[in-house]
Amino acid sequence: MANPLFDTLFGKHAGKSTPFLHLADGSTVTHAAFLAQTAQFAHALRGLGAGPGDRVAVQIEKSPEALAIYAACVQAGIVFLPLNTAYTADELAYFVDNSGARILVCDGAKRDALAPVAKAAGARLETLDADGSGSLRALADAESDTFATEDRSADDLAAFLYTSGTTGRSKGAMLTQENLLSNAEVLADYWRFSDADVLLHALPIFHTHGLFVATNITLIAGGAMIFLPRFDQDQIIAELPRATTMMGVPTFYTRLLNDDRFTRDLVAHMRLFVSGSAPLLAETHVQFEQRTGHRILERYGMTETNMNTSNPYDGDRRAGTVGFPLPGVELKITDPASGDTLPTGEIGQIEVRGPNVFKGYWQMPEKTREELREDGFFITGDLGRVDADGYVHIVGRNKDLIISGGYNIYPKEIELLLDEQPGVLESAVIGVPHPDFGETVVGVLVAKPGATLDIDAIGSAAGQSLARFKHPRKLIVVDDLPRNTMGKVQKNLLRDRFGDLFT
Repeated sequence: MANPLFDTLFGKHAGKSTPFLHLADGSTVTHAAFLAQTAQFAHALRGLGAGPGDRVAVQIEKSPEALAIYAACVQAGIVFLPLNTAYTADELAYFVDNSGARILVCDGAKRDALAPVAKAAGARLETLDADGSGSLRALADAESDTFATEDRSADDLAAFLYTSGTTGRSKGAMLTQENLLSNAEVLADYWRFSDADVLLHALPIFHTHGLFVATNITLIAGGAMIFLPRFDQDQIIAELPRATTMMGVPTFYTRLLNDDRFTRDLVAHMRLFVSGSAPLLAETHVQFEQRTGHRILERYGMTETNMNTSNPYDGDRRAGTVGFPLPGVELKITDPASGDTLPTGEIGQIEVRGPNVFKGYWQMPEKTREELREDGFFITGDLGRVDADGYVHIVGRNKDLIISGGYNIYPKEIELLLDEQPGVLESAVIGVPHPDFGETVVGVLVAKPGATLDIDAIGSAAGQSLARFKHPRKLIVVDDLPRNTMGKVQKNLLRDRFGDLFT
């Protein structure tokens, strides 16, 4: 046997003095040095009682050491469970208990707050700080820098990622070695990554985008990363000249466009900009291309599947679409009620099947059966359509569908119209309870800097372009839209905030 994920991503770089991580302080970590540290952490975790199949939960700041814990879990056959650094102790208690984590690694500043959480769940608590110090590092430093890689099969679990839990309890998506490896192999080829690439990495690594997309692709290609703790605009501007590629959320790109230092000359040498985790406004696409000459490549993925589709590397990258299904991934649009496949162009629920699709939800067999069909197709919960040219369009989440007076209303259609109105920076359309219609449409608007919105004119424009049942019954201006860590608009919070407008 072997360990496909470790061997392909990490093991093949053994002994290489090539750069892997360029850090914010100017230092560099080579592939060989990273693997040596990985082995030490693998020994430390094994010494703390974590064996193959056990879960190790981590809520720590981004650092080379944090990444090495991920690699160490893969090498030792341990299931890696990264957790959002914004989660409170109460939220963490559910994840640690539900996963049955053997070890919880946290920032030293949170040790006292999380000690009761670890104790209640029967987990060992260790620390790792942003500077790489902590109790786990101390244990690792005393260990050998070589480790006998644990044999694992492609179907063995490699990681848990918990869903965001905006509708009920978070679900632990079980990801296998094959899920992660197949996606990394396909994306590295599809996006033309090589050992000459230097990826500018400012994403968090508790999420699939920064960890299983950006990091795994770089590893499989043998390239390097400029590994920044977070998005810092001055730092990004300073580091761009030595990067060849960048991955980000839409907010990264809108912030850069608001900076006069972000010029065509600054990024003339760049090969690729990728955006994901939240929809990119068509206006941002246009502005970015006008400013830089680069067309951002947008793709579509999720916690349970990693990446499903991508705009082409060569060819037309179309704003407002997420491109085509990736090689090896099947995608279909189905009727939410019957499950029947719908004709081209019709809106329905998106289902996907492929080696990237997860194994199921941890300890939730009923939920797994609801969302993962026996034939392997996963019901994503996203609504979309496939146009005549084969491009996939996302129109919203199934839970965001508005049913007013018996009519189905897709928020994206109305948002596209609102976003085009003078002075509107962005919008979010939600359904709120209504005594006559069950639900009705409310548009939440954010103005461009310095702009004053003419609500009557915007309402009139909507009235001219949309069927009457789609008209926003109310338009509300806010300073900004609530977003999660990865930039997705949290419509559930807007529904909570404005849910009693008509009741």
